[in-house]
Amino acid sequence: MTDDALMKARYRRITRFAARYLVQAWWYELFLPRFGLGWISARGRTRRLQRIARRFHVLAVDLGGLMIKVGQFMSSRLDVLPPVITKELEGLQDEVPAVPFAQMRARAERELGMPLERAFASVDERPLAAASLGQAHRAVLTDALAAETGLRAVVLKIQRPDIDRIVDVDLRALRKVGVWLSKVALVRDRVDMPALVEEFAVTSLEEIDYLHEAANSERFAADFGGEGGVAVPEVVWERTTRRVLTLEDVSAIKINDVDALRAAGIDPSEVAARFARVMFDQLFDDGFFHADPHPGNVFVTPLRSPDATTPAWRFTFIDFGMMGDVPPSLRRGLRRVLIAAASRDGKGLVDGIRDVGVLLPSADTIQLERAMTQLFSRFGGMGFAELQEVDPREFRAFAIEFGDVVRSLPFQLPENFLLIVRAMSLTSGMCSALDPAFNIWDAVEPYAQRLIREESGNTVQALAREVGAVAAVTARLPRRADNLISRLEEGSLSVETPRIERRLRDLERMIRRVVSAVLFTGLLVGGVLLQAEQAVLGTILMTVSLGPLAHALLAGFVARRNGA
Repeated sequence: MTDDALMKARYRRITRFAARYLVQAWWYELFLPRFGLGWISARGRTRRLQRIARRFHVLAVDLGGLMIKVGQFMSSRLDVLPPVITKELEGLQDEVPAVPFAQMRARAERELGMPLERAFASVDERPLAAASLGQAHRAVLTDALAAETGLRAVVLKIQRPDIDRIVDVDLRALRKVGVWLSKVALVRDRVDMPALVEEFAVTSLEEIDYLHEAANSERFAADFGGEGGVAVPEVVWERTTRRVLTLEDVSAIKINDVDALRAAGIDPSEVAARFARVMFDQLFDDGFFHADPHPGNVFVTPLRSPDATTPAWRFTFIDFGMMGDVPPSLRRGLRRVLIAAASRDGKGLVDGIRDVGVLLPSADTIQLERAMTQLFSRFGGMGFAELQEVDPREFRAFAIEFGDVVRSLPFQLPENFLLIVRAMSLTSGMCSALDPAFNIWDAVEPYAQRLIREESGNTVQALAREVGAVAAVTARLPRRADNLISRLEEGSLSVETPRIERRLRDLERMIRRVVSAVLFTGLLVGGVLLQAEQAVLGTILMTVSLGPLAHALLAGFVARRNGA
């Protein structure tokens, strides 16, 4: 099979898989419930979801590329997706098959422009890690380069052969699926799927540019390196290109290796709490955050000689190909959401969601505010483990009561919001895996309290500015009032309301057209009824009805032609 034929077959496999299960979802989740047969859908839902997840797992491992990324994202949604799905997909973090080293060697030598024996003192042919877009191998720098950089042991990341074409095909397939989903009213009214796919495309194309990743790494190190127990590997720029990246070897305990953490004397629950704080700092303070913090990209590194101010271990982040950059306006909205969530303030949460841009300004949110208030009242403060103990019938009753309200609201996803959702969902899932009793509220609370104190200071400053503005207006008010009274006495005051007048004319014209339409209907129906007994009178009424019909249909057109 030629390369072109392979790529066409890949495209067909992805789109056929999506089409098959989109039709199945439509049948079970939309069509059957409309005819009172929702019990059929509910009865086999668990087995159906498990079967879909298992088949997607097989497809993703077989195809690799962006399909692995999609599966990894779904496997991390422990807080949203049912365990039957996440359990089937969690192995995708580690099950990416390796590419034979001979192919990776050829790729690296072509990029570096020299044999690997000249570029490095040695390269381990066994892969340290095989990811969806590239593969990592341990290596040792030459003596000259080691003396220049101060590093010896490094990790050599090499992109998979033909990854550019694979990503292009996967994106074309995902765009096709996005168009299909955009034709479903339930999806279209809540999210712009083609725009969402395009945002995913941008991040994916950035992720296969290792020069972009290296620059992200250095920016992240400048923002967080050495602070709050966070470390970042150094980049060996002399051995880095768009398709090859050489980094300091910082391998340590994978963040989700609970047994290894305990063996090193590290409490997994403390790791969970601190990891949540580190991610909150990135997202809400600096706005530049790691958008792919899955277990393979975060290490826990024990420290040999901790002092009184340094923790006995630190986080080491790697793989900076997928980073999010939140603009200040969006960050302010996210901070408001966090404060409202910590305060169990339903109305404040809805206002914050509107500020973020997820809700369109036209959305009527009174019922949503009531839903959020009741949600906080019943479930606020519960951790992931506690929520699992809640009777599912309570969730079902809440969904029935407020599901229509949420579905009716006009949602949209602001730029970079997909990465924010990904980062927070991975964080929540990771923390819950490290500590089943992890409570996101406990992690949010101290952080939110600090934000509340900061917001209070900003409020005082804003109030002072407002008082000054009011004082200035008050000082000018007597003179302006005196001028107004003088003009009233002279009879020289006029008020122009062109917009109001124009709208009144439009309203009057519309009423006349409605009256004409009603008159036309009455005359027509009367003529039809009289036609059998009094043919002449019936015909006259039907003929006369054409006058009101013409007015109802043509009055608006004539008004626009006349510029009224």
